[in-house]
Amino acid sequence: MASNTTPMPANAGFDLGRFLRRNGLQVGVFSVMLFLWVIYFVSTPAFRQGNIYTALMSTVPYWGIVALPLTMLVIGREMDLSFPSIMAMSVTTFVGVNLATGQPLLAFVACLLTGFAVGLINGLIVVYIGIPSLIATIGTQFFWSGMVQVITNGRSFPLNELRGTAFRDILVGNLFGFFPMQMIWMILVGVGIWFLLNRHRFGAHVYLIGDNENTARLMGVPVNRTRVLMFAIVGVAAAFGGLLNAIQISNFFTNLGDGYLLIGLAAVFLGGTSVFGGVGTVFGTFIGAFIIASIQPAVVAIGWAGFTTEVIYGLIIVLSVSINTILRAR
Repeated sequence: MASNTTPMPANAGFDLGRFLRRNGLQVGVFSVMLFLWVIYFVSTPAFRQGNIYTALMSTVPYWGIVALPLTMLVIGREMDLSFPSIMAMSVTTFVGVNLATGQPLLAFVACLLTGFAVGLINGLIVVYIGIPSLIATIGTQFFWSGMVQVITNGRSFPLNELRGTAFRDILVGNLFGFFPMQMIWMILVGVGIWFLLNRHRFGAHVYLIGDNENTARLMGVPVNRTRVLMFAIVGVAAAFGGLLNAIQISNFFTNLGDGYLLIGLAAVFLGGTSVFGGVGTVFGTFIGAFIIASIQPAVVAIGWAGFTTEVIYGLIIVLSVSINTILRAR
């Protein structure tokens, strides 16, 4: 009597080799994080206490939320060095609208729209004028930073009236009393960017543009529109990250965003995104952000000078780009 059992295909089940080939970049970055965390845990008592992890989850999202869409921009072979000034400019709008109307939700929308508009301007300058994004965004970084100083006359603005409100609790409160909402928002942004890159036509266009722009055009990809939208998305993320920062400390300082450029880029490149475009993952940047963030407290716990972290950040960027260059050549 013939058996009704269907033979299992040779490739059925979990194929570890295939998984590692397809996700080697993410596995490698995650392994580095685990390795470092084991060293931290064994060698420094500070990393055996829960408050340091709460602090990391509270502060990393300020710039990590921007690093995630910045990954998409770099995959598309572009760069945005102006996001610190977009943070400050967007929160300047929030402060102005909130003072004028007393409606923080309306001010929140105005803040995000400002980030979108400034990012859009960056994209239009790069795409339709033809200035390389590295040069264009250096210029807009100075321009918008100067505009913030002109508008505010260099003043800081307290945001104490938001304390105790549902608006503040939703943005920077603590879920279940201990889990920072900033971390929830960073995860949601990461999921959104991952969806765009891996499950949406827009992401396929980004990878195609980063791999070969001319080929993308021949395939009918709307290259100009896609590039402009990438800058606009980074602008919205910068506005949101900057607002979280200002609301958390209940104050807006005109130098908001200063110091985030280097660590944001370091997280992107450490996460495996290639500066040459076409290669990168959101998960890699997410893990890279926490590796970068852990370096400063680790350096302080070891007893080294705090400014040593800048040396390490610089080395990370150079080494990450160098490794990508070598692998690309091979």
